[in-house]
Amino acid sequence: MIRSMTAFASGERSTEWGTLACEVRAVNHRFLELGTRMPDELRSVEPALRERVAARVSRGKVELGLRLRAVEGGGELQINRAMLAQLQGLAGDLRGSFPELRASLTDLLQFPGVLQSRGVDPVALQAEALALLDTVLEQFVTAREREGAKLVAAILERVDGIAAIAAEVRALMPAIGQGQRAKLQARLDELPHPVDPGRMEQELVLWLQKLDVDEELDRLDSHIVEIRRVLAQREPVGRRLDFLLQEFNREANTLGSKSVDRRSSQAAVELKVLIDQIREQVQNIE
Repeated sequence: MIRSMTAFASGERSTEWGTLACEVRAVNHRFLELGTRMPDELRSVEPALRERVAARVSRGKVELGLRLRAVEGGGELQINRAMLAQLQGLAGDLRGSFPELRASLTDLLQFPGVLQSRGVDPVALQAEALALLDTVLEQFVTAREREGAKLVAAILERVDGIAAIAAEVRALMPAIGQGQRAKLQARLDELPHPVDPGRMEQELVLWLQKLDVDEELDRLDSHIVEIRRVLAQREPVGRRLDFLLQEFNREANTLGSKSVDRRSSQAAVELKVLIDQIREQVQNIE
């Protein structure tokens, strides 16, 4: 199913150490870029968290946030004395080179890992975090798919418009060719000397061949079939759609450059408007 790259999901999970909260949000991006915010107790499980996200998301700038709200009246704090001793030793080594070096108790307590919650089981807490992330990711993917369905509907509406314009141009081409033939004949009739009919017909055929857009319309029809097929796939298709839109735009430009009639010129403009509208929608697709 087609998925949007923009989505948001959140959830909470009660643990014996407090309430674990998780948020996942994403915006458009060419590739997968994951940023994380989490407490020190969960840093060791960050690689596993990243793997879980990468397994469900292929594109987008994703922000993953985890936080732990301690139980009221519980979660007593304790000092990591081993780390504090290491910091004290480093300060002593550096004091000779930096005699002005000073560190307050507040500075030391703010150093990551010095101040810890008493009684937190890191392994159990990490398992809780992974379980919570799985639940939030499921909601996140569902939200992406729900938004993706809306994008597909908007794109298909414009694809139908492109198909209608292509059919209209194809139906107009015989009349446009006849009109060009009549205009050329009228100009030849105004010449003071007669023109060889065989030569005139040859020149007219060459001129009409330059204006022929059957190949462009055939390719446009082929692209319409392909974009509908791609939109029905379940895997990420954003990059494939980007490429297809380049092909759509190429055919629209050629139709415009070959046009010698107001109606076909207007059709080429309308095609480009629809293609640009599709491109705006595709920018949101994973």
